[in-house]
Amino acid sequence: MGALSDSGLDAAVTMPGESFSRVSLTPEAQELLQQLRETHGPLMFHQSGGCCDGSSPMCFPAGDFITSEADVLLGTFELVPGEPLEFWMSLEQFEYWKHTHLTVDVVAGRGSGFSVEAPEGKRFLIRSRLMDV
Repeated sequence: MGALSDSGLDAAVTMPGESFSRVSLTPEAQELLQQLRETHGPLMFHQSGGCCDGSSPMCFPAGDFITSEADVLLGTFELVPGEPLEFWMSLEQFEYWKHTHLTVDVVAGRGSGFSVEAPEGKRFLIRSRLMDV
């Protein structure tokens, strides 16, 4: 699922009525996710938009963060065949970012203690650009 673009891997489209990807992974993010999957099993992202670490995408073992009607599934990646890695965002945050394409990247530093990459000395972050939609 997803196409390889200049910015990395585009997520498969999950938003009803849309034909474009809203989120992608840089090659560095893909590499770290592969390493994290070996330790934690299938993974997922959630972007809450809250204060502090809420502005960073949080990576969890799949199913450890319970989503609801208050969340939007922005896309799915298939880094392992048959195993979707979902990228969720809170509906409230989506209202602010609905015209933005998100690229998940990795930088050195310690992220949130709740996100699985925290002990690795790296953290996920979002790079964004406006979309024409």
